[in-house]
Amino acid sequence: MNSPVFIKDKVSMKTVPVSPERIADLQKLIRRNRFLPVPSQEDIFVGDGDYLAIGTEFLGHFIELGGLRENERVLDIGCGIGRMAVPLTQYLDPETAQYAGIDPASSGINWCTRNIGSVYPNFRFTHLDIANGLYNPGGHIRGTDISLPFANGSFDFAIMTSVVTHLPPQEIRPYFKEVSRLLDLGGRLFLSAFVMDKQPERKDGQPPPRIVFQRAGNSPAWCADLRTPLSAVAFDDGFLDEALKVNGFEITLKRLGHWRGGTESRNYQDFFVAVKTARGSD
Repeated sequence: MNSPVFIKDKVSMKTVPVSPERIADLQKLIRRNRFLPVPSQEDIFVGDGDYLAIGTEFLGHFIELGGLRENERVLDIGCGIGRMAVPLTQYLDPETAQYAGIDPASSGINWCTRNIGSVYPNFRFTHLDIANGLYNPGGHIRGTDISLPFANGSFDFAIMTSVVTHLPPQEIRPYFKEVSRLLDLGGRLFLSAFVMDKQPERKDGQPPPRIVFQRAGNSPAWCADLRTPLSAVAFDDGFLDEALKVNGFEITLKRLGHWRGGTESRNYQDFFVAVKTARGSD
């Protein structure tokens, strides 16, 4: 494992926030590490672009925006084939930190267990047979009944990257309620989404927006393809905010991405960071 990027204050033993320069150094080391596991292109069933580069970019967001610390307990909902997990192996302390990834696609969980969990024993991967029209249509657990096999307050940091972008609106609150149960007070949720604050427009001299959403009936959801509605889902601005608040979260960051065009944001999807401050609604 590469040298730690956190500095421990020798007097207080508290963790000093990581500087942008040290985050960049860590990301550079990860991208150059030829020994990290990377699945073959035919095995990657979710996401596009460079597998390691994207995961490494998100690691920077987790640290800089979400305040992820090297000794924390991390829950990765929708871990897929380990795109977020692989860079995290180079950051999370192998002795004090824990990582748990869950996904409805068994092929991704099997790959992660063989290639990541076998080398990093503090990384565990669990297949959960949640029904999802895109990734696991035959699943036996309804998304509205989601219950993860962990005790209350088991985690400090939860990741939901490109998860709500593939969920119907009726499953949003159940997912957030379960994350709230699993996070300790002060724990953070890092969430990526598509927020429909305005319809993307093409501007002169700029390429057209990559995704154009259509309203899905009478709901707060918008779909990129009404024939395959869960392929990409956006929600009315405020819908996710309210679902987080009623489940005990306080939103500390909401940063819109450049998927809609006309913004200088570095991130493609929209980012939320929400802190658990209360138990949430029953």
